[in-house]
Amino acid sequence: MLDLAIIGGGPAGLTAGLYATRGGLGNVTMFEMGMPGGQITGSSEIENYPGQSEIVTGMDLMSNWPEQCQRFGLKHEMNQITTITKEGDTFKLSAVDGKEYEAKTVLMATGSVPRRAGFKGEDEFFGRGISTCATCDGFFYKGKEVAVIGGGDSALEEAVYLSKMCSKVYLVHRRDTYRAAPSTIEHMKAASNIEEVTNVDVEEVFGDMSGVLGLKVKSKENGEIRDLPTPGVFVFVGRNVLNEPLKQEDGSFLCDTNNAGEVVVDLKMQTSVKGLYAAGDIRIDAAKQVVCAAADGATAAVNIIEYLG
Repeated sequence: MLDLAIIGGGPAGLTAGLYATRGGLGNVTMFEMGMPGGQITGSSEIENYPGQSEIVTGMDLMSNWPEQCQRFGLKHEMNQITTITKEGDTFKLSAVDGKEYEAKTVLMATGSVPRRAGFKGEDEFFGRGISTCATCDGFFYKGKEVAVIGGGDSALEEAVYLSKMCSKVYLVHRRDTYRAAPSTIEHMKAASNIEEVTNVDVEEVFGDMSGVLGLKVKSKENGEIRDLPTPGVFVFVGRNVLNEPLKQEDGSFLCDTNNAGEVVVDLKMQTSVKGLYAAGDIRIDAAKQVVCAAADGATAAVNIIEYLG
């Protein structure tokens, strides 16, 4: 019987493991198929993590985290949890290899992944001019032109954010209307350096060995191709929440989620099910930053220790 089962080995899961084991829980296992570290290990440049005086890669940032956490007794099980159910006060976990586990508490820290738009060059230049995080990468394009792809609240909000540091922002959308809230649209239109490029399809993002040089868009009205010369392209077409283990046989979720599939939590990272917690990008209103995910993990662990008494 595990005191705590942590599903996911990114910043939230690792920090929860550190705080839980150091805080006295004796049987804590983190389930992560690959090497711990999370999505951030794929980032080439990070300069906004507190305490880092130089730009580092995501791999460098996360390199010491697993060893530090395991020093206090965190176990790493290289297995994928496929289903989580609850019987009485006990959580039952089923893994992809057929193994089953029992736990007193569970922390979901599986995160979410940016949805790909599917245009030519997206995979080739991801991380080399194509980004899904304006807060992370916007500063690198200070004083330059960038493009934002998407038409929802996130796309428009990030376009406004980028407009405050970039010389110009092309807002590229496949329709001529937006899915964002009216107030968000109004805010975007008030920014003088945002150019709306609507009713177009993204044909491709092109570049060379140094990275992105621009993108081509095709008008849905007349088929005209237009080149947008920009070294930075930010894609905001939604996210896929990694919540599969919470799905039950009847198609419902073990705990409350919102329309996007994000887990509803309170300030203690507690879900609607006692003993089940969620931290990091899988939860509602997540900032999708490493420092915030780590804080979530610490918050969850402190409250899990209190819950187990």
